[in-house]
Amino acid sequence: MTARNRPVRTCIGCGRKRPKDELFRFVATDGAVIHEPASDGRAAYTCRRLSCFERATAHNAFSRTLKASVRVDRELSRLYT
Repeated sequence: MTARNRPVRTCIGCGRKRPKDELFRFVATDGAVIHEPASDGRAAYTCRRLSCFERATAHNAFSRTLKASVRVDRELSRLYT
């Protein structure tokens, strides 16, 4: 796949569009958000900046995007270091 054809997703924290492989991918499992780089189904994406994760968490963007009431573990912020 060429750079021109890479799938694009939107960060739920800042709203920027980026190639999918440049973002963190999260899914809902048993009412909790988990980092899942590759699986099928609905997902939420954030830039690789902690501020995007924090904004998405503060504004309930994970629940809205994943269309489920989910818990976001603050330990996920370790991904951004």
